[in-house]
Amino acid sequence: MSKRLQVLLPEDEFEQLQQASKSANKTVAEWVRESIRVKLREQRPKSPEKRLALILKFASHSGPTGSIEQILAEIEAGRDS
Repeated sequence: MSKRLQVLLPEDEFEQLQQASKSANKTVAEWVRESIRVKLREQRPKSPEKRLALILKFASHSGPTGSIEQILAEIEAGRDS
């Protein structure tokens, strides 16, 4: 069963919404529904497997190492050159 939702927007935001939906060749309602679905997918918690994969992907990158004093000195030396 579908539910009706009424949203009030300032005129300028509604005009932007109309332009965005028109450029996507969609009705305003289609564009809004699609946008809501995308946002809801982003909000879903990731499974433990996906979170672990992201951690392992991040861990594969190397970054600066050394003491904080050494790193800060290198940064300052780079600014002076």
